[in-house]
Amino acid sequence: MPLPPLHRGRRRVLLPLLVLAILFLFLFLFSSSHDLLGLPPALQGLRRVSPASIAALVQHRVTEIHGLLYYAVHESEALAHDAPDPTRPLDLSVYADGELAPKPDWPARVKHLDAEAPLIVFSKTYCSYSRRAKDILAQYELVPKAKIIEVDLRDDGDFIKAVLTRLTGRSTFPNVILRGESIGGADDIMAMHTDDRLRQLFEDAGLKVRAELKDEET
Repeated sequence: MPLPPLHRGRRRVLLPLLVLAILFLFLFLFSSSHDLLGLPPALQGLRRVSPASIAALVQHRVTEIHGLLYYAVHESEALAHDAPDPTRPLDLSVYADGELAPKPDWPARVKHLDAEAPLIVFSKTYCSYSRRAKDILAQYELVPKAKIIEVDLRDDGDFIKAVLTRLTGRSTFPNVILRGESIGGADDIMAMHTDDRLRQLFEDAGLKVRAELKDEET
């Protein structure tokens, strides 16, 4: 026997409300009892859950800087003579090697890049500031070692400089990039080294400081 129109209307209203009630209950449990749900360590610092924070956690944060870093580290200079305007935002496809798949897996590339070269130093061979920063970093005997990109030795050096300037706000060298974020130039590196903040920064980023390990062994 079909329901009267009044009952059908109530069912259409109550069903969405029931779904919302279940959702709010889940979010409440999620935000107030991490251990109950067995959340992974990366999420255990959260105290409140919002749609925005959930989206930020599940999406892969791949930006143009990752495209540039991958391109520079793998020494492909395909853009040297036919580069687009580096002062304007560029699609990640610009940094893709033409011999690879048309649509490379950028999240996988970034993961590989973070494992292979989490610390990248854009430098110039003749620059005294670059030399000073590299000397400081060498003292830490990092694992993996810092990847040094000598911009003045590359045909695409002007392109790299222009993109770095736009993405990091730093137009001078060195430009030290840790996991996709610029941590500054020579003066910044020196200041963090002097204040004993640089070692902790590296360790927090997952790098091993072999110099520190040697000190502990002795």
